[in-house]
Amino acid sequence: MDGEKEKIIYPVGTPRELAESIVKILDKKFARDIKLLYVEEKTIIADYFVICTGGSVTQIKTLADEVEERLLDSGLPVRHIDGFLGGTWIALDYGFVIVHIFNPEKRDFYRLEKLWDDAEEIDISGIITA
Repeated sequence: MDGEKEKIIYPVGTPRELAESIVKILDKKFARDIKLLYVEEKTIIADYFVICTGGSVTQIKTLADEVEERLLDSGLPVRHIDGFLGGTWIALDYGFVIVHIFNPEKRDFYRLEKLWDDAEEIDISGIITA
């Protein structure tokens, strides 16, 4: 494997397992302030939202690329991507799970946690390293 990038396959079973896998991927790439919201009972668009912050356009794009690549390795292609060219907010739609990656200003502007404050926040302290 000299010089080759190690392929790590993440499970993508239930929507909850998929969401937790995404949290782990983002954590390994140093995403900040990761939140996992259970929104199934609040909306028809997804079961879970994963929300995080990246420190720069480069990191935000890297986070999105890493999620997309790792899940594709597991046989799960992204359904739709929004915001990639701008790089201040990227949304990845995996059907049951939507990933939102923001820069600090856009996260503060959109305030998804506030918008969905009646959703259940899942405790991810046992699956992240920070």
